[in-house]
Amino acid sequence: MISGAHVILYSKNPEADRGFLRDILRFTHVDVGGGWLIFGLPPAEVAVHPTDGAGSHELYLMCDDVEQFRAELERHGVATGPIQNAGWGLLTDVALPGGGKLGVYQPRHARPEPMGGAASPAKPAAANKPAANKPAANKPAAKSAAAKKPAAKSAAAKKPAAKSAAAKKPAAKKPAAKSAAAKRPMAKKTAAKQPAANKPAAKSAAAKKRRS
Repeated sequence: MISGAHVILYSKNPEADRGFLRDILRFTHVDVGGGWLIFGLPPAEVAVHPTDGAGSHELYLMCDDVEQFRAELERHGVATGPIQNAGWGLLTDVALPGGGKLGVYQPRHARPEPMGGAASPAKPAAANKPAANKPAANKPAAKSAAAKKPAAKSAAAKKPAAKSAAAKKPAAKKPAAKSAAAKRPMAKKTAAKQPAANKPAAKSAAAKKRRS
């Protein structure tokens, strides 16, 4: 429902007070035309205090260290009031160039979470950026598949082993053929010996005729 807050400071010297917010406090700003500056503010909060008189509104800026804040403004020649311990914070005030005063304090009370602004819906868009990296994760898988191709070459390298096995077959047959041929001359020799054994038998028969 509410997206922000707009605070108005009334000043007798608006140009000087705008310069203070821009140059000393270094608030972000935008020129809406004619040198009319609107300043950005850090996270803000609103509290309602009881009163017996007419209702009024007050503006306090907050800082993390009020003593350090005062020392920084003194280096710029800006006067600040003494630090007061109000219980809910350490309070000082700043004299504006336009003649007014601006309260600044270091809070000691609990602070609410800042309301989400219009920039909060942009967070899911930033969370989608890592999804663009998913296709890149598939590239190593393609490389590993290509790395399997050398395995096919190793299978082809086994073919020379088959040739060596075929080369052994002719070598085994040649010695076997020679050994069979070597046995044939032995058979002829034995056959040649048989007629030689019969010759003495024939001579002995002839010798018997002569004796008779």
